[in-house]
Amino acid sequence: MLRGIDLSEAMVARLRAKPGGDSIGVTIGDLATAKVEGAHSLVYLLANTIMNLTTQAEQVTCFENASAHLQPGGRFLIEVILPGWQRLPPGERFQAFDVSPNHVGFDEIDVVTQASVSHQYRIEDGRVEIFSPPFRYVWPAELDLMARIAGMSLRERWGGWSREPFTAESTELVSVWEQH
Repeated sequence: MLRGIDLSEAMVARLRAKPGGDSIGVTIGDLATAKVEGAHSLVYLLANTIMNLTTQAEQVTCFENASAHLQPGGRFLIEVILPGWQRLPPGERFQAFDVSPNHVGFDEIDVVTQASVSHQYRIEDGRVEIFSPPFRYVWPAELDLMARIAGMSLRERWGGWSREPFTAESTELVSVWEQH
């Protein structure tokens, strides 16, 4: 559920339509609190999913939930963008990320609370679709603290899926924590 929009049925239908999709178990629920059977070697959140939880408390609960689903030595992996907030002039709150003939997208940012609304306007078949989901950005050091609270420690961190070094110029982050 994303701000009153239930995406679960459509997402499951897309999964089921793929080859082998019928053989994959699906649990529908809140990613911070949903429970599944068993202990697992890997739990992961991709494509900025952690940012869909719009409070720090929800994000910490998500880490604790992931940890509770891991077997000893299991890993929790998160992929998240690193926004260019350091390029914002003091007092500025808006940052465009796409301006093209069929799409305009910009983030409205509150650097104090790390809250953001991603305003997106798509033009398709003569109609304008507007989608403005809220997010909460979480800094790498904050992710590490959440992992520590949940009983995990950082094992690896990269600046992308090719395992390039994580640097101040990185635009994405892939982090892996290990269950104690």
